Parts: sequence; structure tokens; C-alpha cells
Amino acid sequence: MALVADCGQPGFGAVGPGLEIDLLRTLVAIVNTGSFSRAATAVYRTPSAVSMQMKRLEEIVGKPIFAKDGRSVALTPTGEELVGYARRILQLSDEALSRFRCQSTTGVVRLGTPDDYATRFLPPILARFAATHPMVQVDVTCLSSTSLLPLLDEGTLDIALVSVCSAHTPNTIVHREPLVWAGVKRGVAHERRPLPLALSGPTCSWRLRALGELDTRNIPYRVAYTSQHYIGQVAALLADLAVAPLPASVVTGDLGLVDDPSLPPLGYYEIDLKTSPRASGPAFEALLSHIRQSFVEEQARAMPGSGMPTNVMAVA
Repeated sequence: MALVADCGQPGFGAVGPGLEIDLLRTLVAIVNTGSFSRAATAVYRTPSAVSMQMKRLEEIVGKPIFAKDGRSVALTPTGEELVGYARRILQLSDEALSRFRCQSTTGVVRLGTPDDYATRFLPPILARFAATHPMVQVDVTCLSSTSLLPLLDEGTLDIALVSVCSAHTPNTIVHREPLVWAGVKRGVAHERRPLPLALSGPTCSWRLRALGELDTRNIPYRVAYTSQHYIGQVAALLADLAVAPLPASVVTGDLGLVDDPSLPPLGYYEIDLKTSPRASGPAFEALLSHIRQSFVEEQARAMPGSGMPTNVMAVA
């Protein structure tokens, strides 16, 4: 695939070299892995070959893509813009190939996820997967993270997305974002003591993190409302009856971050992509790949300051 340009200006009338898929794939690998050496492993090339590819890409674009700064390499504004195009080009290329190569793949894949993730993350994953693997059946089970884990062990589920709040980040983490105190904008619920809380069930990692931090700081609280789905918590927040620990990305509209320095910071929560040791086959591998790629793109769209930088990479 080649994208060519005619700038319509003196000296640019001839069609120049197009953007090569392999070069774009290496560029995205550098951004995703955080370094040239790890990207080389991901694209099955040597580090020197990766460096030569990026030099070639800069020659094609006609502008610098990387700005070196000590032991780090940052994307230039041109590089950041190019990465956005590269992701879209690669997605279309991969979907086109999968569409024709994988139409005959059949089978059933059993996916487990909490309700919150089913509404927030699954729609684009399932839509893209259905476009490339139309004959594969996906069975979705919505339960709490702690309820999903035994189903993986016994083989009832093939794949599961589960919440974790851990300082030890395994290689299977696919999403990370701040956990914040949320309430209705201009609300006063956070001023009450004991602090009224709207929480999920007793095993929810967000709940456990919030209660642990409040206990550590001896802040009195009471569980005023409970709901297994965050939408139920939001109802109490919108009525200014409570505050709740929620992912920063869902604090939109009439909800806002609670501006109260007396409340403890909650750190981050993560989504762990787990698989059953009994799961295998082309349909399983394909859905697993789609889920990982979807979260990579979600991370790339993350707002600055979310804790998931995509434009700064280590050289090593």
C-alpha cells in the first residue's frame, strides 16, 4: 500500500515515494513498546534495521519524526500526527486482509467482563471482530472480576477482562487510568461527615482501594448506596447524595472531580487480560488479538496527564 502526494507547488509536481506499510508498522511498534530495541523484537528486525527504517520514513515524509533528548526519544509534532495516520492505515490494512483470509474461521469464544467494561470497551471490539471473523460466535458473560476468575480456571470462559489495583503490573495489563473521587458538579456531598459513599459490591477493587485509603487517614464514612454497575452509583452522585471512586474517563457531563484536599488520592486502576489455560484455536487467538489492539488504540487516544504517555520513549 502506498500513499502518494502531489503538493501542487513548484518542485513538488512529481509524485514522490509513498508511505510503506512496514515502515508505519515499525513506527507504531516503537510508540507501543516504548523503545527502539523492544520494537525491533516486536517486528522481528535488528535495532539497526529499525533505525534505518525510521530514517527512511523521515526521508519520505520530509520532516523529522523523532526529537532526541538525552536517553529519551520524543515524537515531534510531525511524528505525533504521523502516528495517528499510521494507526488508521494499519487498521484498515489489517481489517482488509482479515476480511478475506479469516471469513472461513468458525467456532465459539467465551468472553467474560464486568458490566462496566461491556458498555465502555466491548462495542468497538465486537464490531471490528465481527467484520473480520463473521462466522465466529462470541458468548459474553457479565460478572464481577472475582466471579470471572474461577470460570477461567475451570474452562467455562476463554478470555476475561478483570479489574486490579496493584503496584505489580503484569505483562497482561491492557489498560491503566486514574481512579478519582467523583460527584455532581458544584455538589456538597463531599463536605458531609461521615462521608456518604456510592460503591459497588464488597469485592470491587475500586471499593477496596477507596475504603482502605479512607481508613488509613481516619476519615469517617458510611456506605450510603451500592450498585454492581457504576450507572447505579452515578444516580446517587447526580442527586448529590454521595461521592464515589470512579475511573477518570467516566467523569463527564454533570459529573466532576471532587475538589477536596482532605480526600486521599486513589492512584490508578488497571484492566488485566486473562485467558484460560484450556483455551486455544484460531478464533480464540483472533479475538485475543483484537482486544489487545483495541486497548492499544484506546491508550493512544488517552488525554495528556492520564498516566499513559504515548509520545515519549526510551532509547534502550
